[in-house]
Amino acid sequence: MREQTLLQDLFTFIDQSPTAFHAVANLEKMLEEDGFVRLKENAVWQIKQGGKYYVNRNDSSVIAFVMPEGEPLGFHMAAAHSDSPCFKLKEAPEIVVDDYYLKLNVEKYGGMILSTWMDRPLSLAGRVIVRGKNGLESFLADLDQDAAIIPNVAIHMNRDMNKGVEYNPQTDMQPIIGLPDRKGAYHEWLAKVSGVKKEDILGEDIYLYNRDKCRLLGIGDAFIAGPRLDDLECAFAGMRALMEERPKEYVNLCAVFDNEEIGSGTKQGADSTFLKDVLRRICLCLGVGEEAYYRMAAESFLISADNAHALHPNHPEKADAINKPALNGGIVIKYHGSQRYATDAYSAAVMKEICRRADVPYQAYANRSDIAGGGTLGNISTAQVSVNTVDIGLPQLAMHSALETAGAKDIGYLVKALKEYFRQ
Repeated sequence: MREQTLLQDLFTFIDQSPTAFHAVANLEKMLEEDGFVRLKENAVWQIKQGGKYYVNRNDSSVIAFVMPEGEPLGFHMAAAHSDSPCFKLKEAPEIVVDDYYLKLNVEKYGGMILSTWMDRPLSLAGRVIVRGKNGLESFLADLDQDAAIIPNVAIHMNRDMNKGVEYNPQTDMQPIIGLPDRKGAYHEWLAKVSGVKKEDILGEDIYLYNRDKCRLLGIGDAFIAGPRLDDLECAFAGMRALMEERPKEYVNLCAVFDNEEIGSGTKQGADSTFLKDVLRRICLCLGVGEEAYYRMAAESFLISADNAHALHPNHPEKADAINKPALNGGIVIKYHGSQRYATDAYSAAVMKEICRRADVPYQAYANRSDIAGGGTLGNISTAQVSVNTVDIGLPQLAMHSALETAGAKDIGYLVKALKEYFRQ
C-alpha cells in the first residue's frame, strides 16, 4: 500500500510540474506543509539548531536543509535537477502561415528526441514577469489544455519516412495552435493568467509540454511511463527523504538545480555559487569561521541523483558488456573512466554501504567504451564545492523522449536509501 501511495504522489507531482518553475513551486509547497521556513537570499538569515529551511533562486532552483540539534560535523547532501528537454517559445512567437494556420516559433531546450514530440497534444506553461503595483512580479502560467500539435509529414509525401528522417527544429518542429483569425491569442492568454493588461507583460519564459499523464503499465504494473521522469523522479525522492528523516550529527540538505540539461552554467545551475553560498551562510549563522567551514566540507558527502540508462530490450548491443542496469533492479551507481561521473572507489563504497543498510538493491552503469555518454551535475557541482561525490540514478528507457519509461519499484528503493543516508 505504501508503495502505491508513493507512486501516486510521484505521479501527481510530475503531472503538476510541466516546467522547472512549477516543479520548484510544488517542492516548496511540500516543504512548507512540512514546516520548512523560507529564507531569502537578499535578507538576513536566522537559523536555529533543529530548524528546517529552504531557499529559492530564480524560481527554478531550490535548496532545502534540516539542522541537527547539536553542532554539525558536516553536510549530508543530495542533488537532482528540475529541468527536462523540451521546446521554449521565442519572443513574439506567433507566425501566420499562408493565411491558413497560426503557429508558434520555438527552439530546442536541451538534447531532445525530436520525433517523440510530434503528433501528440501539447500545451504551454512557464513563468511571466509583469509590471505590478510594487514593481516587477512573477507569476506561474499553465494553459492546461490541449492547445498545440506538431504535425508530421504524411508518408505519401515522404515515402522514405520509415528509413529515417533528420528533423530540422526550425522548419519541422513548429507547433500549430489555431487559425489566422486568432492571432494575438497567445499574449491574451498570458495576460489572462497573470491578471494584467498585455502591455504590462515585460518578460516570459514559456515552454511546450507533453500533455500525457504518468501511468502504470505492463503485466503486473511493472513499469511507469510519463514525461520528465529525468529528473523529477530523483528530485521528488530527494525532497521526500529529506522531509521524512531528522539528522543527528550532520546538516541534511537536498538541492534541486535548474539547467542541468544545458550544461548547468547559469546563476541557478549546479555550476553556479548557489550551493556554496548556502553552505557558507549556514556556517556564518552558526558562528563557524572559514577554517571550520573547510573542515566541515572535508567531512561532507554528496549523492548526485540523475536517472540512468537501462538495458534496451530492442538494442542490447548499445549497453556495456557487463554494467547494464535493469528496470526494477535498484539504484544505479554510475562509473566513467574520464570522470564524466564523479563516482570513485571511495564514494561508490559509501553508496553501497548505504544501500546495504537500507536493504535495497543496487547495480552498476558504464557507457560502452566507444559511445560517449552524458554528464551529470555531480562532477559539475564539485567545481564549486569539492566534496566526496557519487553519481547515481534510477534506470529508465528512452531518456530525453517526450514520454519516458522506468521501473515501478525503483522510486521506492531510492527514497528508502536516501532516508538511510539522511538518518546517519
